[in-house]
Order: sequence, then C-alpha cells, then structure tokens
Amino acid sequence: MRRAWLLLLSLLFTAVAIQASAAPTPATLRWRGDFTTAHSLADGLAKAWARDAGGKLEVDSFNTISGIDQALDGKVDIAGSARPPFSGQPQESGLVFTPLAWDALVLITHRDNPVHNITLQQLYQVYMGYTTNWSQLGGPDQPINLYSIASPLDGIEFDLRKFLYGRGDQEIAAPRLYLNTQQLQIAVGLDPDALGVTAYSNVYRNPRLQMLRVEGVKPDARSIRDGTYPMLIPLYFGSNPNDPKAAEVRKFLSFAEGPDGQAVIRAHGMIPYADGAALAASADARVTWIAQRLAAEQSAGKIAMNGPLAAPGATYSQGASIAPTSPSTQAARARMQARDARGNKAKPAPPTTDTDNSEGGGSE
Repeated sequence: MRRAWLLLLSLLFTAVAIQASAAPTPATLRWRGDFTTAHSLADGLAKAWARDAGGKLEVDSFNTISGIDQALDGKVDIAGSARPPFSGQPQESGLVFTPLAWDALVLITHRDNPVHNITLQQLYQVYMGYTTNWSQLGGPDQPINLYSIASPLDGIEFDLRKFLYGRGDQEIAAPRLYLNTQQLQIAVGLDPDALGVTAYSNVYRNPRLQMLRVEGVKPDARSIRDGTYPMLIPLYFGSNPNDPKAAEVRKFLSFAEGPDGQAVIRAHGMIPYADGAALAASADARVTWIAQRLAAEQSAGKIAMNGPLAAPGATYSQGASIAPTSPSTQAARARMQARDARGNKAKPAPPTTDTDNSEGGGSE
C-alpha cells in the first residue's frame, strides 16, 4: 500500500512538472524610444512587468524617430514618444499611440543663474535668435548659450515648438546640439550661461539644475496636477496592430495602465494619464492661453502661428532631423560652426555624439 502511494505521488509530481514545462513562456517585448519615456516610464515598467507579471521588456533608449520607424518596420514592439503622431509623417498613423502619463516641459539653466522666471514671449524670442543675452531677461551681461536636440521631430523639442510657434517642426536658432536630453542636461549643469528644455520627470531631483518659472508659475507636482503650469505633455507608447506579438503588447499596456503601472508612474513624479481627465479636457484651453500670451509679438509681425518662420542661424531642416548622422546634417552643423567662428559671437559648439548606443539615452 505504501509503495502504491509513493508511486501515485511520483506520478503526480511528474505530471505537474510536465505541465509546468509545457506552459508557454511569455514573449519578450522590445521597446525603443526617447530618453524621457525610457527614463520616466519604460525602465520602471519593465522591472514591474518582470516582477509582478513574469514578462520581459527589453528597453533600448535612443530617440523618438528611431523608435517609431522600428515599430513600423517590425523591429521593435513598442515605441516610446514624448509627442503624438506628426501629421507631416503620414506613416506614423500606422501606430496606435497610447498615452500613459502626464509630464511637463521645463526650461532649465545652471543652478547659480540669477534668472528665475521666463515669459512665453521671451522664450519665443530666445529660440528664434532675437534674444541672445541674459541681460535681456533681467540677468547678467552674458550670452545665452541655447542648448537643443539635433532632431526637431523628437518629442520634447517638438512639443516646445508646437506650443510657441504652432508647428512642431519649426526651425530654431540653437547651434549647441545634442542627441538626447540626458547629454543636454549634463551640459546645462556645467554651463552658467546655458538654457535648454527637457521634461520635469527628468530633472526634478537634479540639484545641478534650476527649473525656470514660466509666466511666474513654478513647475512642480502641484502646478502640474492642477493644470496651472502651462506646458503639460502626455508621454506615449506607440504599438503596431500588425505586430505578431500584438496580444502580448496589449497585455503589457493593460498592466502599464493598471495599479502596478500607475505606481511606477507616480514614483517618477508624473500623473497617470487616466488620473488626468481634467488635464486632457483643458488641453485646448492651455494652447489657446499660450497663443493669447504671444499675441503681442504676433501683432508685431514676429510670430506667424502655424506658418513658416525664418530663425537667424536656424538649426537644420526637418529632413535632416530624421537622420542625425546624414551628410546634410553634418554639413549643416559645419556651416553653423563656421558662422560662429566668423562672428565670434558664441562659444564653439560642443561635440555631438552620433553613435547609436543605449548608454547615452535617447533624444527628445
């Protein structure tokens, strides 16, 4: 009897082991996108997905365009983006953009810079190359070293230009170019005369940087949550409905939108998109308010909302933005450096790393 009982237990253990070994292994999902969505969303969600759901998400942060293109081509399963699809790139409509979190654009400078506030009109003038000295903003008589991301179609820069000029692909006057906001933030933290734009979630704990008030409103958790800070942005994950792993992607996105995913979002200083219904409802009103604040400059003929503008010494064209290492991009950078050398008006542009490596983060 005892022997029969032991045999039965052995058969049961064998059956359980066979069943466990036959259980399907969750598909590994591949993610690629900009530094902000990687740093603020993808990295944390990947850890939570593995811990709580047994799934695997490989995160490769580089830039928005590469993530979108590779998701369309089937090379990755999810693209991270700090902007919605761009109508000037019709192929982007092939992805489903799922908003996961509310973040904010913040203007950053060195922590010791005595300027603490900037208006939208001043921002317009700076990025168009009309305002070039901190004294014009109430600061010292020093040149404004404006740092930017090489590709205007990448999320953070795109969003800022859309707010200021009505078009995300607007050219601007910013010769100091980097591939991603991570590199830009490091540079701004070392330069007392620097100015740049990034996401609140990237820098709100960075002691080297100062986040400027915009129109007197301090960017913080409260002003973002109540919508009084004007430049709020959603962060998106884009997915291809034709992806062979579309079912697993849907499971992951449901996880990201659920309680465990929302906990990750809150831990990174952001608001889960579902919790920001009032922010979504007031998005058009914020855009209108910004346009009204810019009306004085618009009436002076310096702003043509939704129309092309010529910025003195503007950065390269929209076409070059798609491929930062292309000959046209390199030639544009060389022209800007030559112009700066002739005019002796600015410090030499710092080198831009054009290698595709995940350690450097993704451009915005």
